[in-house]
Amino acid sequence: MNAFLFKYQFYFATVCCIVVYFILGYLFDREQFYLLLLLYSAAFIGLIALMNTEEYEKTFFKVGVLFRILLLFSTPALSQDFYRFIWDGHAILSGINPYQYKPEVIINTIISFPNADYLYDKMGSLSASHFSNYPPINQLFFAIAAFIGGKSIIISTIVLRMIIILADIGVYHYGRKILVHFNKNTENIFWYFLNPLVILELTGNLHFEGVMLFFLVVGFYYLLTKKWIIAAVFIALSISVKLLPLLLLPLFLNYLGYIKSVLFYTIIIGLNVLFFLPFLNSTLIANYAETISLWFTNFEFNGSIYYVAREIGFNVKGYNIIHTIGKITPILTIVIVLFFALIKKNKSVDSIITNALVIITLYLFISTTVHPWYVVNLVLLGAFTNFKYTIVWSFTIIFSYYAYSNFPFKENLFLIALEYLIVFSVFIYEIKKHRILSRVPKTL
Repeated sequence: MNAFLFKYQFYFATVCCIVVYFILGYLFDREQFYLLLLLYSAAFIGLIALMNTEEYEKTFFKVGVLFRILLLFSTPALSQDFYRFIWDGHAILSGINPYQYKPEVIINTIISFPNADYLYDKMGSLSASHFSNYPPINQLFFAIAAFIGGKSIIISTIVLRMIIILADIGVYHYGRKILVHFNKNTENIFWYFLNPLVILELTGNLHFEGVMLFFLVVGFYYLLTKKWIIAAVFIALSISVKLLPLLLLPLFLNYLGYIKSVLFYTIIIGLNVLFFLPFLNSTLIANYAETISLWFTNFEFNGSIYYVAREIGFNVKGYNIIHTIGKITPILTIVIVLFFALIKKNKSVDSIITNALVIITLYLFISTTVHPWYVVNLVLLGAFTNFKYTIVWSFTIIFSYYAYSNFPFKENLFLIALEYLIVFSVFIYEIKKHRILSRVPKTL
C-alpha cells in the first residue's frame, strides 16, 4: 500500500491541489475562514508531497503553470485591492493623476471612466479615501490592463493576472539560474513556484509582489554575472513596482565598492525620478509622503511585536499608541538596515540575499501591518538560503485571514499569537544554527 501511494504520490498531490485551487478560485468567500484553513492546509500538504517526489523539474514547472492558469478567470476572493488597480489604470487613461486626486474626491465630478461607480464601491472606503501608493511602473501595468479591458472588469483582471503569471515564470527562470550559480539544488525554487501562498496571493489575489520580485531577481542575477549597470536598471524597475527593495540598497555598497556604487545608486535613483516625471506636480511629494506615513501610523493588521507594544501602551497610557510607535518603526528599520550594510559582510551576492532576507524579516516583525502577501518576498529569498522558517510562515500567515470572517472586521489575537509563536521559534532556532546575527567582522 505504501509503495502504491509513493508511486502515485505526485498525481494524488497534483489532483488535490487542483481541486483546492478551483474551490478557492470559484466557489469561496473570504468569510469562510475554516473552509479556507482546511483547503489551504490541504494545498500545503500537497506542496510537501510534491517536493518529496522524484519527478523531473520540467514536470514541476508545468504543474506550477497549470495551477496558475486554473485561476485565470477567477475573481479574487481574499482581496479587493485589484479594484483600485483598475481604477488607477482608468484614471491615468482619463488624464487623472492618481497621486493627486483621491477616488472619493473625483467620484462625483464630471470626469468619468468605465465602471467608475462600481470600482469605487468595491475598492472600499479605506482605499477610496487615500491617494494611490503604487509606484509608476505598477501604474503602467494598471493602465495596460484598463486599456485592454476597456469596459470589461473581467478582461482587465485577466490582463493583470497574465502579467503576474509571466512574472512568476520569469522568477522561476532566473531564480533557477541563481541556484545553479550558487551550486545549490535547483529544485529549491519550487518552494516558491509551487507554494500555495504564492499562487493564491499573486495569481489568485492579483498582488504585484511577484512582478517586483521578478525585476529584483533579474537584478541579482546580473550582479552575479558582473553586469552591475544592467542590474541597477532592473533593481530600479523593482523599486518602481513596490518600494520594499529600497531597504536593500545599502547592502550593495560593500559588494560594489565606493566608485561603482556611486554610479549604481545614481542609475537607480535617476530612473525612479524619471518614472515619476509624468506624474510630477506641486503636490506629488507631499501627497505620496502622506500616504506612506499613514502606513506606519494609521494602519494595523497582523502585527507581532507591535501588538505587544500596543497592549503595553493601552495599560500605561490608556490609548492606542500607534502614532508614537509608527514614528519609531522607520528609525528602527534604518538601524537594522545599517547594521547589515555596514557591520555585516556583503562581499558576495549570496551574502547579500541572506542579509536581505533577515532585514525584511525583522522589518515585518516590527511592522504595524503584515498582510499575507508580504511573506511571499521571504519565500523567494529563502529559496536561495538554508532557512526554512519562510516556508513555515507561508503556512501560518493564513491564520490572519480569520479577521475577515467577522463583521465588523475583528482579529483573533490567539491565532495571531500562535502564528508568531511558531514563526519566532523556528526563526530563532535557525538564526542560532546559522549564526547570522553573531557574525561580525573581527576587525571591528
